[in-house]
Amino acid sequence: MRNATFRQLRVFNEVARHLSFAKAAQALHLTPPAVTMQIKELEGHVGMPLFERSGRQVALTTVGEYMLVYARKMLATLKDAEDTAARLQKLEVGTLTIGMVSTAKYFLPHLLTEFRREHEGIEIKLTAGNREQLVQMLHANEVDIAIMGRPPKELATRAEPFAAHPHVFVTPVGHPLANAGHLPVEALHGQSFIVREQGSGTRAALEKFLKEAHVELRITMEMASNETIKQAVMAGMGLSFLSLHTLGLELDHGLIALPDVEGAPVVRAWNVVNTLSKLLSPAAEAFRYFVLERGESFLAEHFRQHVDLAELATDPLTPGPFRRGKTNMPMKVMKAQE
Repeated sequence: MRNATFRQLRVFNEVARHLSFAKAAQALHLTPPAVTMQIKELEGHVGMPLFERSGRQVALTTVGEYMLVYARKMLATLKDAEDTAARLQKLEVGTLTIGMVSTAKYFLPHLLTEFRREHEGIEIKLTAGNREQLVQMLHANEVDIAIMGRPPKELATRAEPFAAHPHVFVTPVGHPLANAGHLPVEALHGQSFIVREQGSGTRAALEKFLKEAHVELRITMEMASNETIKQAVMAGMGLSFLSLHTLGLELDHGLIALPDVEGAPVVRAWNVVNTLSKLLSPAAEAFRYFVLERGESFLAEHFRQHVDLAELATDPLTPGPFRRGKTNMPMKVMKAQE
């Protein structure tokens, strides 16, 4: 391993992440043959194969699984050294890797466009997953900072709420519940639900809400994509529970309905999160401050037509930035640390 290079380790890490030479090549802006060559050279240094290949299927060998742990540690140490050097020079340059839960893709790229205008020297890498996957990325030091809802209890982190995150029940247009007026939670009993996968923060919020109301959740379909769930709901396949921030276009064009369910919207918090063990680079600190200063106003402006985020109910459990006044909509506020 003495002659292994950091480039080979980076390539190895990407192939292991995607379990695909082609996808790793695309992520690294290399050709597939170049990726194959780097892996073969690294395997030559190790003296044993790192991957098992069967047609297009790629899997880590037992040796590969062990080597991946050490490769990621070395890459993380190198990134920390680079961040420290940048901090000492007080430069906002280099690469900033941001992790986000998939729901954040509906607003974070637009927010990043504004950030890039003010910090042109920073190269941004954006990676998405569900909450469980994002916790793993933080633990493995694969991301510098993360945008997520419920912060992890599994790790020692700094989690700072920056905006309200409403979740709502959705039905097809014309569904009996859509125009039934104010509904008790019990009206959801027996309804067919299309839900996010296990490990999703949205799924956890739904299960918690219905469990507290003593209403059994009837799941007919489980999907890992908000977009697919919305299409299924609009097609009349069932009800769902989604972040309001995923529904802008559908609500603007009257393609989906929001039933008036007691206790909804369920308002949680968007958090910017980093592990306490990681010293943030100037680029990461700049992004953190930017989100804390601009995130709430950005979301309020873009989603005000559906729920006025600037007028969320005053509640002692509500994170500080959201204490603005009263609302004319019944809401259940869930603590950010839950």
